[in-house]
Amino acid sequence: MIEISNLSKIYRSKAVETVALHKVSLTIERGEFVSIMGPSGCGKSTLLNILGMLDTPTNGHYSFDDKLVFDLKESERVALRKMNIGFVFQSFNLIDELTVAENVELPLVYLKRPKVERKKRVAEILERMGMMHRAQHFPGELSGGQQQRVAVARAVIADPKVILADEPTGNLDTVHGNEVMELLSELNERGTTIVMVTHSSHDASYSKRIVRLLDGEVVSENKLMHV
Repeated sequence: MIEISNLSKIYRSKAVETVALHKVSLTIERGEFVSIMGPSGCGKSTLLNILGMLDTPTNGHYSFDDKLVFDLKESERVALRKMNIGFVFQSFNLIDELTVAENVELPLVYLKRPKVERKKRVAEILERMGMMHRAQHFPGELSGGQQQRVAVARAVIADPKVILADEPTGNLDTVHGNEVMELLSELNERGTTIVMVTHSSHDASYSKRIVRLLDGEVVSENKLMHV
C-alpha cells in the first residue's frame, strides 16, 4: 500500500545543510500497524509528514496505492490525502474558533457527507472517546489530554485507509492513553493501516512491526508477535 525507496530529505540554508532522511526505503502493507521509533531529531516526524503528503522529499520515490505521489498535481495529491489519510498531530492542530463537535466533523464536511450522517458519526465517535459532554466546548476550554482525544476522534471519523499518528498519547495520562491505543488497535483489526511515531515502548507494543531510525536512516525492523 505504501512504498518508499531511496527517500532523502535535506534542509538547506545559507550557512548549513541538514540531512533529515538519507536513502530511506520502506514498505507498509495494507492492514499493518507500524511504529517508528528513534531518538529526537532522527527524522521520524519528517518521514511521517512525507507519508502524509504534507512535505516533499529532496530525492526518492513514494508510492501510495500504486500511485507515484509526487508525480501527481497538487490538487490530485490533496484529494488523495483527504480520501485516504487521517492525522493525529502531536500539537493537536484543532481550530480554536470551532467547537469540539465542529472540529471532529470537519473531515466529513470536506468529503461532502450528508449533514444527518455527519451528526450521527460525530456523536458516535465523541461518545467512544468520552468527550460527548464537551461537544459544544471550544478547544481552549479543554485540558491537553482532552484536546488530544478530540484530535484522535477527528482523525478516525471518516474511516480513513491510513492513520498517521505522531505521539498520539503524548499528553494523556495512562488510562486515557491506553484508551487511545486500544481504539487504534481496534481500528487496525478492522483493516485500517496505522503508522505511528512514538518514544513509548508501551505504545509501540500495540503495533505489529517496529522500525527504528537513527540519523535519518533505518537501522532495524522488528516484527512483534501478539498472542
